Order: sequence, then structure tokens, then C-alpha cells
Amino acid sequence: MDITQHLAFTLKALRQSRGWSLSKLAEETSVSKAMLGQIERNESSPTVATLWKIATGLNVPFSTFITPASGPQAAFDPQQQAMVVKPLFPWDDALRFDHFSITLAPGAFSESTPHETGVIEHVVVISGELELCVEGSWQTLLPDTGLRFAGDKPHAYRNSGAQTTHFHSLIHYPRQEDAK
Repeated sequence: MDITQHLAFTLKALRQSRGWSLSKLAEETSVSKAMLGQIERNESSPTVATLWKIATGLNVPFSTFITPASGPQAAFDPQQQAMVVKPLFPWDDALRFDHFSITLAPGAFSESTPHETGVIEHVVVISGELELCVEGSWQTLLPDTGLRFAGDKPHAYRNSGAQTTHFHSLIHYPRQEDAK
């Protein structure tokens, strides 16, 4: 099963396990019913930003959609291939984190939907220069520097440089009882 088939199957299975219609899923994720239907039918590949909205609305780790049973795969922005997200470690239910290696092409911009309440994100730049916006405040991160921030707040990533930016993102999800 390739990554798009895995994504289609996983989305439909998660929706059906909750007893949700496509309309309910659209309401919970802020993604159109038409787009969700196309993803479920494997007729469309969502952008990374759209996939984050879906994961947040379903309250599941992002890696749920990009890590088939056959092993880690990369997710990409099919419209621009501007952002590539690759899981470094599979989702660990006991530790409750996703750990990704991410590249941003020169000129790329990605706005992230706030994650569920209590999520903490740790970003460390490996190479290039990353501009990171958290709650409207932009900061520039250079190689070997990082930032820890509340992932449940609006945030965005931008590469204004001429070379690809490579960074790691560790996203820590609280236990449901801790988030309340």
C-alpha cells in the first residue's frame, strides 16, 4: 500500500470508527467535505497543512497518516513539493510524541493549524535558516539552535533563504486527562 492509499484508508477508517459523516468530519477539521471525500477516494493528496488540520480535528498524531505498517514514508506538499515531512521515530503511545525531519524549499511557507490543547513543539534547525512565527511573532533560527513553544497556538514556518532548510520537529502530545 503506497502512502496515498494508506492515507485514504486511514482517514475513512478513523471517520467511520467515530460514526461521523463527511459533513461532521468537515466541521471538526475545517477541511471541506469535497476535499475530504476526494482524499478518502484516493483522488487527491492533501497539502501538509491540510493534513495537519485533519489530524488535529480527529485528535490523532500527524504520523498516523504518513506511517504505513510497511514502515516510515515521507509526506509532501503535492502542489509545490515545498515541504517534506519524514517521521524519524514512529508514534509512541507511552511517550506520546511524533519526531519528524522536515525540509523547506527556498521560498516555502507553511502555516500550521494549532494542535490540540497542551501540545508542546520542539524545533531544532539542522541546516539553513528557519523563520518561525509563534502567535504573530517571527524569530529566525540558525543551525544548531532551537525553540520550544506551545503547539496549540497559531504558528508558521518560512524559508526566505536561497538554500533548503532542514529542521527537526518533536511534537509532544499530552495525555487526554492532562489536557483538560
